[in-house]
Amino acid sequence: MVSTFHGIETAKRSLFAQMAGMNTTGHNIANASTPGYSRQVVGLIASRPLAMPGMYNSISPGQLGTGVEVNYIKRVRDQFLDQQYWNANRSLGDWEVQAGTLSKLETIFNEPSESGLTTVIDNFWKAWSEFSKDPENVTSRKIVRENALAMAEAFNETSKKITDMQADLTQGINVNADHINTLTTQVAQLNYEINRIEGFRDNANDLRDQRDLIIDELSRMANVTVVEEETGYRVTVGGLELVAGDAAVPVTPAQLETAYASNGLNSGELFGIIKSRDGIVKDYLDQLNELANTIANGDVSITIPAGSVLPEGTVLNGVTYSGTTRTLTADTTVTVKGLNGLHKLGYLFTSPAQAAGDFFSSKGGGPITAATFSVNNAIVQDPNKIASSLRVVAGTNGDEVVKGNNTLALLMSQLRERPFTFNAIASNNGITTGTVDDYYRAVMGQLGVQSREALRQQDNNQLLVDQVDSRRQSVSGVSLDEEMSNLIKLQHSYGAASRFMTTVDQNLDKIINSMGIVGR
Repeated sequence: MVSTFHGIETAKRSLFAQMAGMNTTGHNIANASTPGYSRQVVGLIASRPLAMPGMYNSISPGQLGTGVEVNYIKRVRDQFLDQQYWNANRSLGDWEVQAGTLSKLETIFNEPSESGLTTVIDNFWKAWSEFSKDPENVTSRKIVRENALAMAEAFNETSKKITDMQADLTQGINVNADHINTLTTQVAQLNYEINRIEGFRDNANDLRDQRDLIIDELSRMANVTVVEEETGYRVTVGGLELVAGDAAVPVTPAQLETAYASNGLNSGELFGIIKSRDGIVKDYLDQLNELANTIANGDVSITIPAGSVLPEGTVLNGVTYSGTTRTLTADTTVTVKGLNGLHKLGYLFTSPAQAAGDFFSSKGGGPITAATFSVNNAIVQDPNKIASSLRVVAGTNGDEVVKGNNTLALLMSQLRERPFTFNAIASNNGITTGTVDDYYRAVMGQLGVQSREALRQQDNNQLLVDQVDSRRQSVSGVSLDEEMSNLIKLQHSYGAASRFMTTVDQNLDKIINSMGIVGR
């Protein structure tokens, strides 16, 4: 027969087990709002039983139980849902960046508005139209010059803002690379601590939660691959090893850009940043540059009216005009190189008449871009350098400009309605032939469509992330109602174990203090 003291050990084990359950429940309640925390549960198991002493245990029906033990305290976590969350999270990070980039571009272009390029270009054409009505009016010339300067400044300022945006995105790559290194260092340290603790057969539940929370953050930044090995998480991205056991491998911005180029880095915030800088922003800057260069030097077809006199040596459509052939006897359709090409066909109000020069130029020389787009300095200094006439007559000192002739000014104003030829490579909007207004509207239309699509993708991915996270929380999250229910159950179990302990104590008291005293 087992000793009466056996009941004390059984009751003690029960008390300890129920207390472990209550402590774990209290830990869950305390961390109900802690980000990344996973609900923990206590696993109980019957402790090793005792065999009744005696030859072949003939008087015992079987082994005698010794109570209960805590088998484990583990967190409730579904790794499949974690993987789903990380996959959805990286797509969300990508589209968030792209949507933000496109939104900033919309702010930079600021269309439609009174300060946008559409209005500035429209004012430039209107100035030429008004100038054609009174070509000898100095005020009209100044208005053309001022509107040309305003248009050039608008191109310059828009280009600067877009270029600054590219620089900001480059800085974003550097910042994100540093942040990745910080996070991977933390993962490596947690790998070490988890291995040390679990080497003693304990579960490092809270440390594992911290590590997974860091992976949640990393997954938003890049398409990280996480594999759990004996030494902890191995983390890679695009062929780059970031964490192996307790060692973190620093990554550089150059390595990340190389991974992007090889399609190893294909989602996440970093992917979105590089794609925005090298794709989205670059495309719109290229299109802005193409617009500026085409206005100045792009091929455009015009019809020069009969009676116009071309400057000596002018070459149009492969024909050289000189001597008597300078004077056109019929309306002639030719292709000129933008406003510059047309302006050089006109004459200045000088005596004798001089052929005009370029209307637009490039700051510092080289091809005209939105950043270098400028008005010819000669025109800036003297608005009389703006040509308006295509007709001259013989004078005592040579050719003299026909007073009041507005042929060139009228043709310049009509360029608004003329189709220019745009570079197909730079024109990512599908427009290769069209008016300046058509081209710019296509650019803005493309921006609007891309922005709406990015926002739609962002919303869809946010919904997916929220759904997966909701499923994760249903598995791993703390329900206060459930914890209170467990607490009540554990409290009653603890009370019952205490009552059992009291009963055993009373039995022992009876044996020790009341038995064997008959006759005293």
